[in-house]
Amino acid sequence: MSVTSKRKFVGLMGLSLSVLSLPGHAIAQGNQGTSSEGRSAAADSQIEDVVVTARRLEERELDVPIAMTVATAEQLDVQGAADITALQRTTPNLTLQVSRGTNSTLTAFIRGIGQQDPLWGFEPGVGLYVDDVYIARPQGAVLDVFDIDRIEVLRGPQGTLYGRNTIGGTVKYVTRRLDDDPMLKLRGEFGTYSEFNGIVAGSTPVSEHFRVGAAVARHSRDGFGKNLTLDKEHANRDSLAGRVTAEWEPSDTLFFRLTADSFRDDSNINNGHRETPVFPTGAPPLDSVYDTLSGIGYKGRVRTNGVSLTGQWQASDTLTLKSITAYRDGDTSGDGIDFDGLPQPYFDIPGFYKDSQFSQELQAQFDFGNVSGVLGAYYMDSSAAGAFHAVLGLLGFTQTTSGNVDTESVALFGDANIDITERFSASVGLRWTRDDKDGTVFKANYAGVGVPGANANPFAVLTDYTNQRSYSEVTPRLSVSYKVVDDFNLYAAYGRGFKSGGFDMRGDASVTPATMNGYNPEIVDSYEAGFKSFLFNNRLRLNAAAFHAKYKGQQVTTQVPVGTSAVSFVDNAGESRINGAELEGTAQLTDWLSANFAAGYIDAKFDKYASFVPGAPANGFICIDDAPSPPSAIGCYADVSDLRVFQNTPEWSGFFGLHIYHDLSSSGRLDVNANISFRSSVNLFETPIPALDQKGYELVDLSAVWTSENEHWRVGLHGRNLFDKKYKIGGYNFPVPFFGNSVVSFYGQPRTAKVTVEYRF
Repeated sequence: MSVTSKRKFVGLMGLSLSVLSLPGHAIAQGNQGTSSEGRSAAADSQIEDVVVTARRLEERELDVPIAMTVATAEQLDVQGAADITALQRTTPNLTLQVSRGTNSTLTAFIRGIGQQDPLWGFEPGVGLYVDDVYIARPQGAVLDVFDIDRIEVLRGPQGTLYGRNTIGGTVKYVTRRLDDDPMLKLRGEFGTYSEFNGIVAGSTPVSEHFRVGAAVARHSRDGFGKNLTLDKEHANRDSLAGRVTAEWEPSDTLFFRLTADSFRDDSNINNGHRETPVFPTGAPPLDSVYDTLSGIGYKGRVRTNGVSLTGQWQASDTLTLKSITAYRDGDTSGDGIDFDGLPQPYFDIPGFYKDSQFSQELQAQFDFGNVSGVLGAYYMDSSAAGAFHAVLGLLGFTQTTSGNVDTESVALFGDANIDITERFSASVGLRWTRDDKDGTVFKANYAGVGVPGANANPFAVLTDYTNQRSYSEVTPRLSVSYKVVDDFNLYAAYGRGFKSGGFDMRGDASVTPATMNGYNPEIVDSYEAGFKSFLFNNRLRLNAAAFHAKYKGQQVTTQVPVGTSAVSFVDNAGESRINGAELEGTAQLTDWLSANFAAGYIDAKFDKYASFVPGAPANGFICIDDAPSPPSAIGCYADVSDLRVFQNTPEWSGFFGLHIYHDLSSSGRLDVNANISFRSSVNLFETPIPALDQKGYELVDLSAVWTSENEHWRVGLHGRNLFDKKYKIGGYNFPVPFFGNSVVSFYGQPRTAKVTVEYRF
């Protein structure tokens, strides 16, 4: 981190600490703002607790020995947040971004662990759940924020409480339960770049025991830039999302919920900004980072659909049985991504993805007073497939890669919390997971520039195999908690995370036959200690955690020897250690002013990164002993960990916000939020690339929302990225002539503003 960035971060945290030194602090329901309950509490300079379901039971967030951040619907609404990527600004050690080239594919990292490549062969490192249903693929996973209750971000491995094991952490998207009374919400948003968004949500009881509801969100916006070659909008938005829900409670002990959802994204393809001079003329890059010269086309298409049925039966005062059945599918297609950013097809990649999943989860939740917890069984049958065509115009041929991965996963899990004394408790959990995977990969070269026809014959088949692998692991979790007083909880926890192995869909078996064997699972052992507290008569809420993780078998791209050179493929070549700390809180300074803050620090370093290095050891690299092959005349395997970094993981992240609440008596109330978020420098890949890596930056947001006295009307003005910072969130690096010397970056949203008008009853 630069000296300037350090000074800015120190200043930001100094302001937060100065807030804590003032008398009369209070804490709101998280670090993103103040909810409606928080506003009521603000009038009394006290804060009400927040109830979460992180451990599958309703309990105070303070009692949960897991580092977590909770954002309520009210908090996100007051901020003008459009989708779940807004949580990156306010949550420490979290990356939630739109993946390169898309508008709705999610890139997620928590505490340095995640998955950037959305290809169908790779497992995500961060689990995304919608109403306890695991979302297996990142396509279409940039979820719009509408008709929700809250979003919970759980940091660290999760597996003894959830259907699908996740190695880095979990994002829980919890939708709103239907009201007992009729409800209708109409919301319109009008903003810069001709933005128009409309949201309609409503529900009504049909009978005493049966309720139905529906919600629809339409988002439309012109592009932040232009495709100058095709004269089309670039980086625009055109999406539609909907959800239909029915709830049936035939008795006080029985509950059923049926939900169907659908998402459609017809936004134009985002082809990024070329950072290198135009090839081969040498003309400079375009002035606007949101413009492109791409000639591949502009149409994009994403579809996702899902249906789930949740049944819950309170069998007795001590036992509740729950079933979650779900099916989801999706497909992504369009004209493809232009990797060179030029009119000519030097390096264009059209492609498509398809996926489907069925899951069944059974839970037995028990509460015997001093002992409570959950036992569960999980089954998932999923399929992910796709194809992409690397059109290499300068070489005169097209390389097609296609394949699919079918996964059958079975798991048993359990977690119990034991109250040993009135203040001391322990939690123990265990999970067994087995994944069976069938992978098929085909890669071939076809003459000509363009997508091969159905009857085309390749002139070279590089990969053509089907293989099956099974992976199983037992992962424990242990924690202890001690309540110094009722509102100050100390805890320490250990958890093991597991990420399944798989097959490298890009692997070239003609030169690296080992790719057909697939790669093995990743394992992380995570240790954490922290506290959660309400202080000063519930006028300050402060949470802190420190963590250490040992990361083994990392699935990384490495080099292997082929002839007189080296080529890349995915293997378990990495080991690392991750240390860090987090601080979150909110302070009620007066009846009308509160401050929200968060800080995250992470030191993530590779201890081992085995890769073949041509010329070693003569060039100074030291050959390693446990190499896949012995040294040869052209080089040897060496540990290059000193030359590798963690991707999408800033060393520092921070947030500070002020919330002003003004009671206008019979004229309603006014809420004003002024926020600044900070991220230190970020590497987009595990190898530093100066042309792509992002320096530290700050984003400033401002919003003002008026709510009528009867809370039927709400009008807001929201500004995001007020100083119009340009910051990179993704990229591609192919700086060689036969790829058109392509170095392309994808940038976050520029300065935007919008007015929101909402009516509800």
